[in-house]
Amino acid sequence: MLKVGLTGGIGAGKSEVSRLLVECGAVLVDADRIAREVVAPGTPGLASVVEAFGTDVLTPDGGLDRPRLGSIVFSDPEKLAVLNSIVHPLVGVRSRELETAAAEDAVVVHDVPLLTENGLAPLYDVVVVVDTAPETQLDRLVGLRGMTEEDARARMAAQATREKRLEIADIVIDNDVALEDLRRRVLDVWADLVRRAHAAQGPQE
Repeated sequence: MLKVGLTGGIGAGKSEVSRLLVECGAVLVDADRIAREVVAPGTPGLASVVEAFGTDVLTPDGGLDRPRLGSIVFSDPEKLAVLNSIVHPLVGVRSRELETAAAEDAVVVHDVPLLTENGLAPLYDVVVVVDTAPETQLDRLVGLRGMTEEDARARMAAQATREKRLEIADIVIDNDVALEDLRRRVLDVWADLVRRAHAAQGPQE
């Protein structure tokens, strides 16, 4: 098994890269999706979030009001750290369960938005960084996700710098390109990951 950490700044297009890798045959462990699952209604995770931030972060039907919680934590590093201390351990446990269930020769891609920020690179055999210029990130967040420029800049500022992400990268995927170019690059990266996975397995009897 080859454990791959996939990361990139908000708006870099990491989700598209992970989708293409799954098409190639990767087993995806999506930290964002798991992070939503561990604070779903009725979970201990949600109870812990409400204990820390109050019932104001709930929607009328008892779910987590993500935009409201986001507006609270992304402008306050201490509150963001509290939220991370609740969610990240739960995500870690579930991620390991999914990884353990994968085949021995699998390429397991962990899609981890805050891999750089949380110093998680040593957990993976290979770190893949999806890279774009900050101007591209801003354009996508405002144009495609409908954020205000102020909110988009705040979200970007709350993450590691582009330079910090590139420092930990074993493989960089440039996503300041057309989709077809991105697809070709991902195919090349996939071939490399499969070679690494086979090499890690060693000679087969």
